[in-house]
Amino acid sequence: MYPEHTPNAPAVRAPEVHHPTPITPAAPYAAPLVPVQPHGVPAVASVVLPDGRVVTGYAMNPLQPEPAAAKPVVSRAAVNVALGGVGFLAVCGGLLLLTTFITALTALITQLITLAAVIFGGWIALQIFSSNRHGTGTTVNIRKAVIKRNKFYS
Repeated sequence: MYPEHTPNAPAVRAPEVHHPTPITPAAPYAAPLVPVQPHGVPAVASVVLPDGRVVTGYAMNPLQPEPAAAKPVVSRAAVNVALGGVGFLAVCGGLLLLTTFITALTALITQLITLAAVIFGGWIALQIFSSNRHGTGTTVNIRKAVIKRNKFYS
């Protein structure tokens, strides 16, 4: 099907054409359906009557009702509802814990921000009110001066 790998140019081959062969039925007509017994053929029984006659036929077992299926003590629907309730309670407990955690985290962040504001505000207040008492500021006395072309002359 594939050309051979040779150093020479490959030879041109004629394409192969495959024609499908039609399937012909073995019989020109459909086979008749034959009824099939579901359980096989039972044994033939013969009975001799008191007057000497012989009766031949199939022995039949009396029909017995199918045993009633034993019902479970608890229905499946009740079990499913109970399991659904247990799952719902588990989810609600987890959500309650999650909301409690978020509330506690929010309170902590609020307290940290308030603490930082109090400390920073106190530090600013100390800077403002303590600068006049200690006299640590720099005093500059400015005399008459002439400023021309960005140069300072005293």
